[in-house]
This record gives sequence, structure tokens and C-alpha cells, in this order.
Amino acid sequence: MSGAGAYRLSVRLWRPELSVAANGQATAGLTDIGLAFAELAGLSQGEAVAAGRLDGGATHRMTLRFRADITGGWRVTAEGHSFRVLAARDRDGRRRQIELMLEEEGA
Repeated sequence: MSGAGAYRLSVRLWRPELSVAANGQATAGLTDIGLAFAELAGLSQGEAVAAGRLDGGATHRMTLRFRADITGGWRVTAEGHSFRVLAARDRDGRRRQIELMLEEEGA
């Protein structure tokens, strides 16, 4: 488990939202959920391919304190980079930290 000192990167979390206008037109957007501190690691090509369930699209792994609300489709921004959350999991089931598999957008 990573200690508190490992979570040094300030990140902003974004939740996808769907709003429907009075005329029935749906608009997709993102809601700013706030700041968190995380640890970010790039994946080697071998790790990205080994995560076959993600079709090799994962470029980074992020770990942060546990949150039950983060799911695939969320966005994370950090230091001028934007990432799409492909998957989120509680690695050991103890609700201490959550691991996100990310794909960098615009890379």
C-alpha cells in the first residue's frame, strides 16, 4: 500500500453528466467534482497490452484514496494533461485506495 506521502500529485476529478432540455435534446458534459491527491504512473507497452480487457488502451495507472463514486467514463486532469478513466477498482477490497486505469486524451 502506498503511504500518504505517495499521493503528491494534485488532480481534478470530473464526472460525466447528461442533461435534457425542455425540447428533449440531450447534452453531455462534465461536472467538476473537486481536487484530490494521487500517485500517477505511466504504463509500459507490455503492461498496456497485458491489460487485455482494456483493449490495450490504458496509458497510465493512478492511485488515490478510496472513493466509491469513480467509474469508467470519468475524466481526470493533472498538470495540463487530461485522462479518461477506463476502469476503477479497489485492489484489495479494503476500501483504502482506488486504482484507476487511464487513457491520456490528445496524446
